[in-house]
Amino acid sequence: MDRTSLRSVAVAGATALALLAPTAPAGATTTTVTHDEQITWQGWSGAAWSTGTAAGTTGTAAGLTLTTPVGTILYKDPHSNTRRTWAYGTWTSPLTQVGFSATELVTSWNADTPAGTWLQVELQGTYTTGTRTPWYVMGRWASGDGDIRRTSVDRQGDKTSSVYTDTFAINNPAAGVLLRAYQLRVTLYRDPASTVTPVLRSVGAMSSNVPDRFTVAPSAGHIAWGTELAVPRYSQNIHAGQYPEYGGGGEAWCSPTSTEMVVEYWGRRPSPADTSWVDPGYADPTVDHAARMTYDWQYGGTGNWPFNTAYAASFPGLEAKVTRLHSLDEVEQFIAAGIPVVTSQSFLASELDGAGYGTAGHLMVVVGFTATGDVIANDPASPSDAAVRHVYRRDQFEQIWQRTRRTTASGGTGSGSGGVVYLIKPTEVAWPAVAGSTNW
Repeated sequence: MDRTSLRSVAVAGATALALLAPTAPAGATTTTVTHDEQITWQGWSGAAWSTGTAAGTTGTAAGLTLTTPVGTILYKDPHSNTRRTWAYGTWTSPLTQVGFSATELVTSWNADTPAGTWLQVELQGTYTTGTRTPWYVMGRWASGDGDIRRTSVDRQGDKTSSVYTDTFAINNPAAGVLLRAYQLRVTLYRDPASTVTPVLRSVGAMSSNVPDRFTVAPSAGHIAWGTELAVPRYSQNIHAGQYPEYGGGGEAWCSPTSTEMVVEYWGRRPSPADTSWVDPGYADPTVDHAARMTYDWQYGGTGNWPFNTAYAASFPGLEAKVTRLHSLDEVEQFIAAGIPVVTSQSFLASELDGAGYGTAGHLMVVVGFTATGDVIANDPASPSDAAVRHVYRRDQFEQIWQRTRRTTASGGTGSGSGGVVYLIKPTEVAWPAVAGSTNW
């Protein structure tokens, strides 16, 4: 499945953070849960463009645009062996304090990139020692694949930190040098002979410090028990063997299949013209399209987290981001608000009753909770669309999603996501007030 070669394991060193469980209905028990992870989301959009430094770019009502390019560059696309000159301009965020000492950071962005345009997102971190990282490329993005091949960049790092596809990570948190602050820099590119511009609607980052752990304390629940959202059901497995050039084919497409389910829940979908390239004999061509349009040419797969949220946000009126949540209590708040949540987890077959498989990394969609609090998930690793709906034990699901380590069948350890989610919704739908939302 999609995340087997990405660094998604969180690392140790968090300070305990006490949070109240969500408001429970009358008669239910409310408890205080102590969380040992720290998570924050910080972002820029709208009027916040004025807080950064622009060079050739302008903040408008629609978003950040490339107005007067500061120059041109020759971009040699490593994945298509083409060379092309592009006009460009930049926007750099203010130096932003995380608020705690972080060990990981994942950027995400929402943008419109019409033909002849693309963008690059970079990160420069400040360590707790006051020294800074190099400028790291966190993604080169276009919603199509006719101009550049969207890509992450390998072999980025210094002696303290590295970038693993989509995740900035401190190499050795035990050494005591962590991430204190950061800046983001976005470069917008366009054809020098055209005035068509990319439009950056938002950019931000999830910073976190999640301890190295096998287990987590169970959450209390009750806010969304008995609620199930009508999310379309798509199986990745019925696409097995289709378009192996996009990460190995449908059997590896858990991430775009999950993303596409949520996009279509909100009434958006690729048009017939968008999917006209798909073999007419294939069912659910929108899943094939989502796989192609999230494919990372460097990573060689469709599981790049921010590429999936950027794909979702390419549909009119949708916004999306990558973050972490503290517990299923917080997922319940999204379900109660009508927002399905895409979760990332890894597990052995024996650790999730009813799944029938094990995985080093897998995405699925939480669509609701049973009357007794168990998780209702649209699991794309199913033999048919009709079989996608699963009910998983709450205690088991929370462990495999929230932990950062798991024991393998051979007795070693594997990674876990530490609560990673994709959050996707229309702009007019409000985010629920949950912990870690410094600036949704």
